[in-house]
Amino acid sequence: MTTNRPAQGWLGPLLLRLHFYAAILVGPFLLVSAASGTLYALSPQLEKAVYAHELTAPSDAAPLPLAAQVGAAQAHVGPEAQIAAVRPAPEPGDTTRVMYADDALGESETRAIFLDPATGEVRGDLTVYGTSGALPLRGWIDQLHRNLHLGDAGRLYSELSASWLGVIAVAGLGLWIRRARRARRRRDLLRPDLRARGYRRTLSLHSSAGIWVLLGALFLAATGITWSQYGGGNIGTVREALGFTTEAVDPRLPVADARGAAAPAAGHDEHGEHDEQDGHEEHAEHAEHAGHSTGTAGDAAADASSRTDPAAIDDVLAAGQAANIDTGLVEILPPADEGSAWVVQEIQRSFPTEVDAVAVDGATLEVVDRSDFADQDLAAKLTRWGIDLHMGTMFGLANQIVLFLIASTLVLMILWGYRMWWQRRPTRGGGGPGRPPQRGALRRAPWWGVGLVLLVAAGIGAALPLLGASLAAFVLVDAVVGRLGPARPADRT
Repeated sequence: MTTNRPAQGWLGPLLLRLHFYAAILVGPFLLVSAASGTLYALSPQLEKAVYAHELTAPSDAAPLPLAAQVGAAQAHVGPEAQIAAVRPAPEPGDTTRVMYADDALGESETRAIFLDPATGEVRGDLTVYGTSGALPLRGWIDQLHRNLHLGDAGRLYSELSASWLGVIAVAGLGLWIRRARRARRRRDLLRPDLRARGYRRTLSLHSSAGIWVLLGALFLAATGITWSQYGGGNIGTVREALGFTTEAVDPRLPVADARGAAAPAAGHDEHGEHDEQDGHEEHAEHAEHAGHSTGTAGDAAADASSRTDPAAIDDVLAAGQAANIDTGLVEILPPADEGSAWVVQEIQRSFPTEVDAVAVDGATLEVVDRSDFADQDLAAKLTRWGIDLHMGTMFGLANQIVLFLIASTLVLMILWGYRMWWQRRPTRGGGGPGRPPQRGALRRAPWWGVGLVLLVAAGIGAALPLLGASLAAFVLVDAVVGRLGPARPADRT
């Protein structure tokens, strides 16, 4: 009698059990994520309708200088308010946004004043979120999708959702292929069988819809993980190790050393981050730039003041436009301190992508650094495009429609999945919902099959710790239930 385990008949049942348990237990997270994603796909149009007054300017006259518009916003908020960014009106009929830092607001939130660029009239005063400038409605939907409005703790939900979506989709593909190999007409698996009834009809709807949105679901899972707390951190570490990082513009101003050579400003390391040895070194006075000669401490103070003066914003924008800024969707960041430059950056997320940036010395209007999207490496470009596709901004309305269809189909699939679970319940004896697929698949697997499963599980757990921990918890719970509950014949094989 041979002791070899059969090589067939184990992978399909294993995928079925994995697909079942993951979908049942993670289904609520996936449902919230897909439903909120459906809302987010519609949010730009909702935002334009709800905030039409703030977003549109009634006057079609020539715009005031940007400095005058900033002055009107400053008069509205008070002289002590600190400007965080300025977004000039991109098109006639649009409003200018002047955004202010506010300690009372949450992370990545600013207070935005909306102005008619032609008259300086204040059209609105709202909280905006993130680099997308999401207004309160879209910001609320975004936070629901991202963390259930629970802060960092809530981000665990979205990481679980994104991680398990990929696993469930791949397992579902394996089950679909298994059914296709047995089907008389494989084309029937690409469309729902509406003539079927009960469980078979629901299964047909679930599986045929799943194969159509498979690539979209995998894309959303992969790009969603890049935002996650643990998995995303690991991806970032790998990108840095491989040198696949996005080159950001450096806002540090050069200063002159004792030999007259340009050197980085104090308080920053070579990567542009603040050095902890704050102010421990004395620096030479500024070298002559554009007619400004080295002079007294009073001259240096006046020079520093001119660097950060909001009145220079029109000249700074013009200097940026002369360098590499050639789109109307622009954000201007004032200097963080006297050793920093203004930053003018493009924020157009639609294709072709326009995210060039330039750092401009406010005193001399000299360009001290620039970053061009065309010069970024392929990995950085793919990251940018993946994020923009996920957010529905890359191809405008068409992108939003595709995201809406994928997300709403995922909602239906989850509901159909739970319905199948209920339809498989025992019809006699008053039993509960359907029982899970039989266990024992791994015990029927050959040694290489067991090793492959363990290797894949270990790799996934290392790359996506939250997925690995939840998978281990599922296995533990399943083992305990199997040990304590009544065994079926197949469970003992």
